[in-house]
Amino acid sequence: MNIKYTDKHNFNKNELEELFLSVDWSSGHYPEKLCVAMKNFNTVFSAYDNDKLVGMVCAMDDGVMNAYVHYLLVNPEYQDQMIGRTLIDMIKEKYESYLRIAVIAYDNEMNFYNNCGFEKSKDASPMFITSLWT
Repeated sequence: MNIKYTDKHNFNKNELEELFLSVDWSSGHYPEKLCVAMKNFNTVFSAYDNDKLVGMVCAMDDGVMNAYVHYLLVNPEYQDQMIGRTLIDMIKEKYESYLRIAVIAYDNEMNFYNNCGFEKSKDASPMFITSLWT
């Protein structure tokens, strides 16, 4: 397998739908919205196996101090092959001069992010409002 990495922001809705649904993310049910979102992110790095989108990381930033990793996903068929780690390394390289790179990690992902150099905050908890699109 020869994984190629790219920084493009234009995707077709089918490839985004397939990738997001492969990890059971509800946003995969809104591929048109995902296409728009990818164009609006400051940073998008993706991983391809030939023409198949198999992984992606997306980040937003304020241009100088803070970056936030919003999406990191790898198709389960391609996990444990260093794709996620490579995508995070690409983010860390791009934002190496920033004060902070933040991510919200679910409990079952904590070890992965710890191994990538992230630390759990001792005095903060992530909070969010989830809206159901109709």
